[in-house]
Amino acid sequence: MKGRKLATIVPVGLAMALMAGCAGSNDPAPSASSGNTNQGATEETSAPKDPTKISMIAKLHVAEVPSDKLEKLLEEKTNTELDIQWVPNTIYEDKINAAFATGALPMAFSGDINKFREAIVDGQFWEIGPYMDEFENFKNLNPSVLRNMEVDGKLYSLYSERPLSRQGLIFRKDWADQLGLAAPTNLDELYNMLNQFKNNDPDQNGKNDTIGLTDRSDMVYGAFKTVASWHGTPNYWGEKDGKLLPEFMFTEYMDTMKFFHKLHQEGLINQDFPVTSKEDQRALLFNGTAGAYIGSMPDAWGLQTELTKINPNGVLDVHNRIEGPHGLGVWMAVQGGGEVLLFPKSSIKSEEQLKEVLSFYNQLMSPEVANLALWGIEGEHYSVEDGLAKPAEDTAMLDREVKPYSVIAIGGEMSIPDRLRAKWEDPIKQKAEDLVLDNNEFLIDNPAAPLESKTFDEMGERLQQAINDATYKFILGDIDEAGFQKVVDKWLADGGQKIIDEYTAAYEASK
Repeated sequence: MKGRKLATIVPVGLAMALMAGCAGSNDPAPSASSGNTNQGATEETSAPKDPTKISMIAKLHVAEVPSDKLEKLLEEKTNTELDIQWVPNTIYEDKINAAFATGALPMAFSGDINKFREAIVDGQFWEIGPYMDEFENFKNLNPSVLRNMEVDGKLYSLYSERPLSRQGLIFRKDWADQLGLAAPTNLDELYNMLNQFKNNDPDQNGKNDTIGLTDRSDMVYGAFKTVASWHGTPNYWGEKDGKLLPEFMFTEYMDTMKFFHKLHQEGLINQDFPVTSKEDQRALLFNGTAGAYIGSMPDAWGLQTELTKINPNGVLDVHNRIEGPHGLGVWMAVQGGGEVLLFPKSSIKSEEQLKEVLSFYNQLMSPEVANLALWGIEGEHYSVEDGLAKPAEDTAMLDREVKPYSVIAIGGEMSIPDRLRAKWEDPIKQKAEDLVLDNNEFLIDNPAAPLESKTFDEMGERLQQAINDATYKFILGDIDEAGFQKVVDKWLADGGQKIIDEYTAAYEASK
């Protein structure tokens, strides 16, 4: 009898749902390459295949265990018998840790790949790379993300999709219209916009009280890394002369520092940005001080809401395609690794069982089943408008019947092209989400993401802090190029060269 129970024993808070499957029936597994979700009889005279039994432990983000309405439909579509144990988000990681320690992991679960790296290398998990081509829908998963998830050059996991890069420009469109400016298409036009926002009275109040860009004390999710990628800077690490080198050893990084130094020197950016909080950074945009914000484009909706409270006539816009000397490029935030779906050998005893579990996930990537897990039943949980899914207004009902099931999915709207996307009533929110997808056309990958450097694990964060401090000092004019190079030389001497050597060796071995 199927159980619908709430787990009471459990570990930390991971970002995806844990999925586990018990052994399937003794009948042959359904065709792995088939995207067909009807797994019934293949011929009129043959008996239907018994459902594959799959148990799961799924992370619960709402207060109550959901009804089994969607569960029954998912079982019907995938010819499975699901036994879902719902685990509150707050204790999910404890549950996984306890199961791992006692050898009671399910057939598939979501966890931090870095925490299980040693066990993966020790052979405790199935390598799934050799089977990926057998499953039609898996071919739509992003090759860069899969590559970055590899351990010692082998793939052991699947992923649930997150946007690969949300980064772009949010700006005061009403100011730009007043000054006759279009959205910038290159770095020179970006500088010109920031300069005019500072010097040409964009709010028409007759005062010199505006600046171009608002930024904060965050070298990654603030403006610096995004502008660096527009300059063509590698994403954390890049290849040069056969070696992997950190981004700050490339001329494009120096060019980015010079760009920010110019903005700071000319007063086009808030002068105290190295110590500005995100809250204060946002306030400078919606209170009418700054005209531009570089960061997560979906922030535009909340910023527009706050701006409207202060200035009902204020209008924001979003933009992402800003070319640098090497063309378009934006850093890829999701590098692989992190939270992934793993398949332990302790509970999957054979290749046949592994393929049955993988077949279930392959079916979850078919548009019909993916839409069911994400949106529910059309006409009851959502409607389709302009080819987009508009959720029902009864959010309590959606929390009770639909929302929990989204955690069992793998892939996403980028790897399931025909899966319905969300319809947003607010046009700037819709545009921001559209541009997030457009960023996928010109991502800058990190070649070191799937590689391991023990020295980096031990001291990389501490060494990086010295580089961050030196970057700020250069921008503020406290050190010059020679001064920055001294910091880089010290980074090399204090362990950085060893990190370079380890990453380069791992990079060569992975080819």
